[in-house]
Amino acid sequence: MFSVQHIDHVAIAVRDIEQSIEWYTKTLGLEHRSVWEGEPQLLYAGETAIALFSVEGKGIELSREDRAKRLTVQHFAFRTDRVNFDRAQEEFREQGIEARFADHGVCHSVYISDPDGHTIEITTYDV
Repeated sequence: MFSVQHIDHVAIAVRDIEQSIEWYTKTLGLEHRSVWEGEPQLLYAGETAIALFSVEGKGIELSREDRAKRLTVQHFAFRTDRVNFDRAQEEFREQGIEARFADHGVCHSVYISDPDGHTIEITTYDV
């Protein structure tokens, strides 16, 4: 059996790539280091990336009707330690970003939404 190293990227469709780049870099501190000209644009947390594709872009291979029938990503999560988890909540409050806290027993999470309504989880196992 082969093994994988880590998630390379999660591809998401957005309405405005530039707005999303700004939001993800400002709000989550992701690093914009895309290797592509045009699409996708890649934003990194360590070695894991999100790949931004415009809704109308070439990277979306299905029609609007077919995309509407597909299952979508429920959310994606970034893991952090307790200090940064607490700092994230404070920064979300300062920026006026609505965040929902959840105690899952083994971990704590906070959920926010990006400009396109994708749910993002910040989680820590330091409970």
